[in-house]
Amino acid sequence: MFRILIVEDNLHFRGVFRGMLSERFPDVAISEAADGTEALREVEDCPPDLVFMDIELPGENGLIITRKIKTAHPEVMVAVLTQYNLPEYEEAAFSSGASYFLPKESTALEDILTLVENICLQKSS
Repeated sequence: MFRILIVEDNLHFRGVFRGMLSERFPDVAISEAADGTEALREVEDCPPDLVFMDIELPGENGLIITRKIKTAHPEVMVAVLTQYNLPEYEEAAFSSGASYFLPKESTALEDILTLVENICLQKSS
């Protein structure tokens, strides 16, 4: 089963995002984490195929958590989903091991859903 982890401290955004993913991909297991500690625990308990990672988190930021995830589980894909649409954040995300950088304000929902669909297809083939 394909697994997604949403790492986002905003409960409302996390819930709405999970709902949209669940509606489009009912057979995908989706878990959530509100901070880096929860995210690392989720990854260790049951490594996801894809992580949607916010940058601004309580405690360690999402870039540090991305680096830790990729060090321990290089096969896990990380998509940084952030409100910080700045070149330096994009560069830092990729330097941390992220596979994708998705600004919340300018990335269309359909583009995110297509990304998930493509990754699901790659994993199943």
